Amino acid sequence: MAKIIDPCTLVLFGASGNLSRVKLMPGLFRLDAAGRLPNHMAILSVGRGELSRETWHADIKTMLDAKFKNGYDKAVFERFIARNHYHANPPTDADAFNKMKVLLSDEKVFPQNLAYFLSVRPTDFAPIVEQLSEVGLLDEREYWRRVLIEKPFGTDLPSAQALQASITKHLKESQIYRIDHYLGKSALQNIMLTRFANTMFEPIWNNQYIDHVQITNNEILGVGDRTEFYNNTGALRDMVQSHLLQTLALVAMEKPKDLSPDSIRAEKIKLLQSIKPIPVAELHRHAFRAQYEAGRVCVGDGHGENVRGYLEELAKEGVTGSVTETYAALKLFIDNPRWKGVPFYVRTAKRMHEGNTAISIRFKKAPMQLNNEQHQNWLTLNIQPRECIKMEIESKIPGLDIATRTLSIDGPQRQQGDESIDSYESLLLNLMEGDPSLYLHISEVEAQWRLIDPIVKAWAEDQSPVHQYKAGNRDPEASSVIFDAKDQFWRYSIELGGDKQ
Repeated sequence: MAKIIDPCTLVLFGASGNLSRVKLMPGLFRLDAAGRLPNHMAILSVGRGELSRETWHADIKTMLDAKFKNGYDKAVFERFIARNHYHANPPTDADAFNKMKVLLSDEKVFPQNLAYFLSVRPTDFAPIVEQLSEVGLLDEREYWRRVLIEKPFGTDLPSAQALQASITKHLKESQIYRIDHYLGKSALQNIMLTRFANTMFEPIWNNQYIDHVQITNNEILGVGDRTEFYNNTGALRDMVQSHLLQTLALVAMEKPKDLSPDSIRAEKIKLLQSIKPIPVAELHRHAFRAQYEAGRVCVGDGHGENVRGYLEELAKEGVTGSVTETYAALKLFIDNPRWKGVPFYVRTAKRMHEGNTAISIRFKKAPMQLNNEQHQNWLTLNIQPRECIKMEIESKIPGLDIATRTLSIDGPQRQQGDESIDSYESLLLNLMEGDPSLYLHISEVEAQWRLIDPIVKAWAEDQSPVHQYKAGNRDPEASSVIFDAKDQFWRYSIELGGDKQ
C-alpha cells in the first residue's frame, strides 16, 4: 500500500550532472506518471551556471526524450514540468545560499518540508550541509528537513568518521540518508522476503545445512574513462565495501521483529559488526586480487571485441606500476551461532566472461550419497541481468537403474505486466516518505570500513606485480587459494551453469 507523502520540495544539487540527467529526472517523471508524487510537490534544481526557467525546462525535455524514446504522456509532462524550478548557486557567490533561502521561502510555490539530494563531489558534502545550516535551511522546528548523500561516504574509516563529525554538527542522524543504490533494486529487496515469507527456508538457513555462500558482482565492461578514479579506488572499495557487504547483510541477518526501518537496520548493523576481521598475517588465504590483461570480450549478439589490459589503459594516462585491483575476492566468516564455520565468498571483477550479480548458496551433502558425482543442492538468487530464483535438486532418472540427475527449478521474479522500477525511483520515494530502511546508518558504514581498511592498506603496501587474468575469461585459477575446501568452486550464472573451470 502506498504511503502518504507530505507536501514537500526536493532540492537537487548537481542537477545538470550525468546522474541527474540519466537517472534522477527520468525517475521523478516516472514517479509522477505513476501517481506517486504528492500533488503539492516542487523540484528545485541547483546548478553552478545561470539559466532561465524556460531554458531549464527545455533541458529537462531533452533528458526525458533521451530516456523515453517511445514517447510519454503529454499531460503528465505538463504536470511534471510545472513542478520544476531552477536556482543558480555559483561557488563565487558568497550570498548564494541566502538567495536560495529567499527563493524557498515562497510557500505558495515551495512546500516547506525540504529534501536535499547531494549529487555532487564527495568533497562538497560537508560544505553544502554547513552552508544550508548557516542560513537556517536545516531547521526542523516547524517542518522536516532531510539530506541524501551520494556514495561514497568517506574513502576509509577515518575519513568517514570525519565526514560524520562535520555533518552531525548540523544534522541529526535521523535526517541523514546515505544512499547505496544497490539497496533500491527490487531483486535485492526480495532477498529478505524470500527468506522470511517462506516457511521452507528459515529452518535450513544456518550452518547445519549450508556449506557456503557466494556473493558475486561481475562485469564485462572495463574501467572505461574512469581510470583516475578507479586507480585511486579499486574493486575492493568501489564494490565490496558498499554494495556487496550490504547484500551479505541481507542474506545473513537475523529476522527483524517487524518491517519497520529501525528493526531492519538494527539487524543489518548487528550482522555487519559480527563479521570476523580478516587476519592480515594470513591475508593470502582470505583475500585475492588481480588485474585484467588484454583479451577478447563478448559485446552482444555473439560478437567479440579485442580490448586492452588495465595497465595498458593506465599507461595511456601516464600511470605506470599500479597495483590497484580490478578483481577482488574475499573469504569472510560471521561470528554468531547461525553461521559459525560457514565461509562467505564475496567477489567482484571487471572484464569477465559475463556480467552477473547473484547470491549462490550451496547446501551440504545429502544424507544419502549414491555416487561420488552426485551434485549438492544449490539455491541461486539472481539480481541482474535476470531477476529470478533458481533451485537445483537431485531426482531419479526414470528407468530400471537407481541413478539421479540434477533438476533445475527456475522461477522468474519479474513476470509479464510487472512494474519496472529503477533503484533510484524507489530510493527517491523513500526519501520523501521518510523511510530510511534502504539507506545506510553510520554504524553500518563504520563496520564496513573497519573490515575493508586493513586489506586495502596491506595491498597498497605490497608493491609486487599483481596477478593478471585475461579479459573475457572466467575467474583466474589462482583465486581458488581462498576456498575453504577442495570441492568448492566459483559458481557462474544460471544461464551458463555451475560447472568448474
